[in-house]
Formats: sequence, C-alpha cells, structure tokens
Amino acid sequence: MWLTNSSIGRKYVMAITGACLVLFVTFHVLMNAVCIFWPVAYNVICEFLGANWYALVASCGLAVLFILHILYASALTIQNRRARGHERYAVDHRPKQVEWSSKNMYILGIVILAFLVVHIIQFWAKMQWAEIIGNYYVDDYTGLPVPPAAGTWMIQIAFSQVWTPIVYIIGFIALWFHMNHGFWSMFQTAGWNNQVWLKRLKCIGCWWTTVVIALFVAQAIVFTVQAHKQTYLTCPELLEQYKNMYMESHDAGFAAPAAATQGLFDK
Repeated sequence: MWLTNSSIGRKYVMAITGACLVLFVTFHVLMNAVCIFWPVAYNVICEFLGANWYALVASCGLAVLFILHILYASALTIQNRRARGHERYAVDHRPKQVEWSSKNMYILGIVILAFLVVHIIQFWAKMQWAEIIGNYYVDDYTGLPVPPAAGTWMIQIAFSQVWTPIVYIIGFIALWFHMNHGFWSMFQTAGWNNQVWLKRLKCIGCWWTTVVIALFVAQAIVFTVQAHKQTYLTCPELLEQYKNMYMESHDAGFAAPAAATQGLFDK
C-alpha cells in the first residue's frame, strides 16, 4: 500500500496526524486557560468531555492519531538511518535554526511520549477512565473520593507535588522544538516547499508554537501556585460544585462513601 510502503506515503501520514495533533494541543491549552479565569466552567467542560459516547469516540480517535504518528515516525527513523546514517527527516534547504530539532525529532518525540504517559496517569486515568469503570480516585490528602469531572481537584492533586511542574516544563520544552520543526515540515511534505512559502510557514510555526507553549508554561506555574495555596479545595463555588457532582454521581449509580459529604465540605 502506498501510504505504508513508500517513504512519501509515510511522510504524508506523519503530516496529517501531526496537523491533527497540533490542533488538539491548541485546543487543550485553550481549555486549560478556562481553569485560570473560570474554574467552575472548567469543571463543566470536564464533565462534558467525560465518559459520554462522543468524548469516548474522540478519545479513541486521538489515541489512533498518536499511535500512527509514533509508528510512522519509528518507521521513517529506521529507514533514514539505514539510508543516511544519523540524518533524519531529510528536507531540502533546511533552516539553520531548526537543524538541531531536525536531527533529534525522534528523541524529542520520546521525551514527549514519556511526558504524555505522566499526564495520562495524573488526569485521564483518574477522570474519564475512572468514570468508565464506575469508580472514584481517592485523594490521599483529604481521604475523599474525587468525582471524575472535578478537573480542578485533579489539578490540585497533581500540582501540589513538587516534581509535577518540573516534569511538565521539560515536556513543554521538548514539545516546542518538536512542533516548531514539525509545523513547517508537514506543509513541505504537502508540496509547499518553495523558499518564499517555507520562510513564511517557518515564521508562522514559530509564533504559533511559542504562544501555545508559553501559555502551557504559564498555566503550569499558575496551577502550582494555586495548588500550594489550596485554592481548589477552599473556593466556596468549587466546593459547592463538588457536592453537586457527588449527588449527580450517586443518582447515576456511583457508590460515594458517606465521608464524601463530610470533612472537606464542613470546613
């Protein structure tokens, strides 16, 4: 098959999946921004993106995109190493600014994958997956089960740990290099490879990537500060929302312990 057997076909798959993942990352950073300015609304979005059929379909589609991107990246890397030694993702007229990124795209991808695993364990496994299996994640600090849609509570748990912002910022740095090179490279694969458009796409990609990653880093800092101030466990509006989540979850068939309505909410 052309998309799997030819080098050009594999690069097209990489370009298409990469474009979809860039759009997802952009959506993700905008969604996180809601948590900074309106935490209650962020939880509403988390509930909307819970174990609903459309959210599950989207999650499966996203997983397929990631897997395809990783598999085809591995195939291209092996192919390029066999043909040109350490030269990867060969492109004509490669800009000097992205020379290092171009040579290390696969390594950067491995760093991003490791970061993604941490992110999935800290959030998806405790939210959408917890809702799918019908069980709560229990917060070690409060001893209370956390509603799957309580995204702000999950942020509190994750970013109250010292190592979390460090791991996230390292992941964001790797993502900046990976996206910055990948952005214009995927357009080049599609045929936009003349020097005029290549310079424009390189500039657009740099700005897009820098804004997205800068927002991610800023959010990680804000979440860390707020978590250490216990903001997501003391805000009256959020506490009321958590209470309502327990009631809704109980009506939906979840078995929330009696302690869920005591302790934290009585403070």
